[in-house]
Amino acid sequence: MKKIWGLPRNVFILGWVSFFNDLSSEIVIRTLPLFLSNILGVKTSVIGLIEGIADTTATLLKFLAGYLSDRIRRRKPWVVAGYLIPALSRPFLYFASSWLWVLGIRFLDRVGKGIRTAPRDALIADSVAPEERGQAFGFHRAIDPFGAVLGATLAALLVYWSQQGQVQLTLTGYRYLVLAAIIPVFIGTILLIFFVKEVEPKAEKSALKQGLDWSLSGFDWRFKVFLLINILFTLGNSSDAFLLLRAQNVGLSVVQIFFLLALFNLLTTAVAWPAGKLSDRIPRIYLIVGGWLVYAVVYLGFAIADSSWQVWFFYALYGVYYGATEGVAKALVADLVPAEKRGTAYGLYNFSLGISLLPASLLAGWLWQWAGPAAPFYFGSGLALLATAGLWYVFR
Repeated sequence: MKKIWGLPRNVFILGWVSFFNDLSSEIVIRTLPLFLSNILGVKTSVIGLIEGIADTTATLLKFLAGYLSDRIRRRKPWVVAGYLIPALSRPFLYFASSWLWVLGIRFLDRVGKGIRTAPRDALIADSVAPEERGQAFGFHRAIDPFGAVLGATLAALLVYWSQQGQVQLTLTGYRYLVLAAIIPVFIGTILLIFFVKEVEPKAEKSALKQGLDWSLSGFDWRFKVFLLINILFTLGNSSDAFLLLRAQNVGLSVVQIFFLLALFNLLTTAVAWPAGKLSDRIPRIYLIVGGWLVYAVVYLGFAIADSSWQVWFFYALYGVYYGATEGVAKALVADLVPAEKRGTAYGLYNFSLGISLLPASLLAGWLWQWAGPAAPFYFGSGLALLATAGLWYVFR
């Protein structure tokens, strides 16, 4: 397969597909918590419900789509559908007037993510040699938030221009954001359709004739333990919506929050590719453990933050955590499973994360509403430390 920037063409193009999707998402989806809180007056418990339902929906579909992409030995159709659904549904946020309307569109957006994620990750893994997996996933993890950097910066400029200094998000300001988000996601989908090629999994067809298996039989015990520890970690890893609401709670304006998101994604971009390359040279688990420890510090910091500079500092650290762990964890999954089960494995990996997201977000919303804004962050920090200790004990 032809290489671009030292990467197979599929990996390179899929990175740019994610770039354009994240540019769009950062403008219109990431700001939904502010739209719900500032414009519709929705309580944090309802925001937690919306985020939890959306992420859980994506999770269930990730597992099924991953399995089916193994079963039919084709990844690309799932990836195309997964990017096309958000492209068609996001424009309807322009007309949103209730939290139920938002829930419906958020649901469709997560359906798209659920359909595409595991097959896309499997397609990336299928497109590279084993010794290049860390670099490939690191590149994808780097280029993805680079789109979010530009999206957040564009959103900040649009809000500044349209709201004339107002601290909270307005309906007019949000509708400008929806319009700006339409074109990028369609560009990414076109790139995917015309420039990404199908790669058949390198496995015997007979290995794929078994039925849908929830028993985890045939997987290495280390993969199973990794899934269990991820569930524990994710119970304290509620939706990022609460980080944005906490930033506004401490005193940041909407424009400042968009620049905060730009900084976060810039640091994720800067860290992800080098971290992926490093994980090809040292045990990947070292980077994951280090990243989870940073996460525990970040959430503790958000719990005690009482000034804007602290929010900026800890959100920057959050970008380091993201960059150091997400792509590396996906490369580790590929290391732990056979090629013919890779799509299923990525589905199970995402499933292990997602089954915890609904209770995590519901609990975070409830803790915020009844125990104060700091409570969900204390809880998340504590669970992160516990999960990190378990991960180190098993894989050291």
